Amino acid sequence: MLEISELLDLEETITKDFFKGLTYPWEVFNGLDEKIIKLGNTLPEDRYEKRGENIWIAKSAKVAPTAFLNGPLIVDEDAEIRHCAFIRGAAVVGKGSVVGNSTELKSSILFNCVQTPHYNYVGNSILSYKSHMGAGSITSNLKSDKTLVKIKTDNGYVETGLKKLGAILGSYVEVGCNTVMNPGTVIGSHTNVYPLSMVRGYVPANSIYKNKNEIVEKTDNN
Repeated sequence: MLEISELLDLEETITKDFFKGLTYPWEVFNGLDEKIIKLGNTLPEDRYEKRGENIWIAKSAKVAPTAFLNGPLIVDEDAEIRHCAFIRGAAVVGKGSVVGNSTELKSSILFNCVQTPHYNYVGNSILSYKSHMGAGSITSNLKSDKTLVKIKTDNGYVETGLKKLGAILGSYVEVGCNTVMNPGTVIGSHTNVYPLSMVRGYVPANSIYKNKNEIVEKTDNN
């Protein structure tokens, strides 16, 4: 349930090769900077423009003049970086994805058609195809006691070996406005999270997260 094959649609990201030989999504963060730089240097110059140090922007992408971009960074085709977005580096923004107004992004991979459009914080996270974060929703990526992040599941805790890990969202996940996803949150594909939620650990695919004590399977009636 936590493996790459269960959570991510690798056909919908320019970073597909980053995940080769890996089992769990968070393993991709080891050496992420170098992986982005290596990929960036292979991108065709007729479709991508290199701006500054280790920043590659697709010529079809839209970047607001007020956005701040720090490398290494790849912004793929038809993506949109909106007013006052803050990209701190070690990031990939997929085809047709949106990094919106005052959204902060760092050490993260957004697959194709991902929406982070309003006042979001996305740190040390992976957002799979067509996942969406409602306005004000954030990924918390560092525990208050600064210990290594573990992922809580029904079968116990899974060690990640990482001090910083935000959220991993499967494809078509919908996160409600002003939701906080605690370090090591993993949400399976096609799951919806109610607004104002506080999410921790693994949430199964095809679910509706109402609160930590009420996670129900999707049906035609809900």
